[in-house]
Amino acid sequence: MTENAIELRGLRKTYAATARSEAKDALKGVDLDIPRGSIFGLLGPNGAGKSTLINILAGLVNKTEGSVKIWGFDQDVNPRQSRAAIGIMPQEPNLDPFFTPGGSLDVQAGLYGVPKSQRRTKEILDLIGLADKEHAYARSLSGGMRRRLLLGKALVHSPQILVLDEPTAGVDIALRNQLWDNVRDLNAQGMTIILTTHYLEEAEEMCDDIAIINHGEVIVRDSTANLLGRLDSKTLVVQPTQSAPVPALPDGITGQTRDDGALAFTYSSAKTSADTILNIIRDAGISIRDISTEQSDLEDVFLELTKS
Repeated sequence: MTENAIELRGLRKTYAATARSEAKDALKGVDLDIPRGSIFGLLGPNGAGKSTLINILAGLVNKTEGSVKIWGFDQDVNPRQSRAAIGIMPQEPNLDPFFTPGGSLDVQAGLYGVPKSQRRTKEILDLIGLADKEHAYARSLSGGMRRRLLLGKALVHSPQILVLDEPTAGVDIALRNQLWDNVRDLNAQGMTIILTTHYLEEAEEMCDDIAIINHGEVIVRDSTANLLGRLDSKTLVVQPTQSAPVPALPDGITGQTRDDGALAFTYSSAKTSADTILNIIRDAGISIRDISTEQSDLEDVFLELTKS
């Protein structure tokens, strides 16, 4: 067994031309390793190829070229084992409105060939907070409850890998926090988590490693800490005791006055120290009431890497 939960080599997917559209290369030779036991972020703008990649992992879309290994099983050689190793929580609800949560989990477990004696329906309902809704029809569940049930369905066969495709899109803060608590618990038990999200602050907080896909290609793959370090831009925000203009600044430092009167100085932390800026402020005779710093976040990195 390898140290990677997922190994992709030269993965390509070309959608054939139709009467209304030309052939489209959704994935263009993707090479990607996802370590076991990690929480891995798969990010990219709309149309970048994320959904195609996930659907290939799930066995819902046939690849055009390349190899896919899931938990050490080649998808072409051992399709049943590779699919059994992965659970997918889809972005769109796919629940039968006439099934109860308990019934939905039982049916899903049966589809994966889980014997009745080994099914964990009640355990999973407790995990996702739907134990009291076990016998309610799915159509009576709120939107947040339905999303939790999708998570439960992805867990019925005890997969080693869990893929969360935009899991918190449109849900409230309380449900989002509960979901992340569940995810952290599952990861602490050894489960590998793959997350796609448009909420970049979530990826920054949750993920150990991140790959960014754009135009069907992986443009960067690194640890979250290293990605955040790629942009060394920092901003020193000074609240003067009384209104003051931005003093003259050397090359490499920019300054502006904000609406609340604060002076914001943006600089490269690799080339300029905060002390240098403070000395400039003092030399200009500006008295400081308060001071804070702002640093680039994952959204800045994402926009910088995908702007082309």
